Amino acid sequence: KDGARVIGHGRHDAEGVVGADLADPAAADRLWDLALARLDGRIDVLINNAGVFEAVAVDAPLPDWHGAWARTLQINLQACADLSRRAILHWRERGQGGRIVNIASRAAYRGDSPAHWHYAASKAGMVAMTKSIARGFAAEGVLAFAICPGFTMTGDAGDYLASRGGDKLLADIPLGRVADPAEVAAAAVWLALEAPASLTGAVLDINGASFVR
Repeated sequence: KDGARVIGHGRHDAEGVVGADLADPAAADRLWDLALARLDGRIDVLINNAGVFEAVAVDAPLPDWHGAWARTLQINLQACADLSRRAILHWRERGQGGRIVNIASRAAYRGDSPAHWHYAASKAGMVAMTKSIARGFAAEGVLAFAICPGFTMTGDAGDYLASRGGDKLLADIPLGRVADPAEVAAAAVWLALEAPASLTGAVLDINGASFVR
């Protein structure tokens, strides 16, 4: 509705969607090339939103522990870095600026469960990378922002709350409810299209005041 042409990412190709499994170290580079071709050789905004939230116990066998860390860091952080790298090189080649919006997590600041160290670490890495990009490439017109959502209602309300502790979860959120995906999307669109350039490097929290920095 704002006149942007959008290419999404998913597990499989579809209309307006490029399929790629970001667990494959080469997938992010292919994803960029395919999206660039569909957008006639020009991309102005990159939103890194793909991620996994998969548990691994501290007493898991070492190969399982290493595998969980490697998979989470590859999908949540390395692929994000690879796509951001391609974006910066693309904008440098075109002699233009661009915007990167990274969807991190409240876990980047307050940590996560005993089974999700790797998830929290990957999201903290996204925040640090966002700030590094903002500081390192602002002079080239590259702006970088991050969003740190708390719990977000991404499925059936009852199932979602039950899987995350139910009333105990809500008791930890002063707003009294988890975020709606549209709230996160609204922030992403604003950062992608309207936020002032001087805001580069900023991190926006969307968590109902469950964690206040």
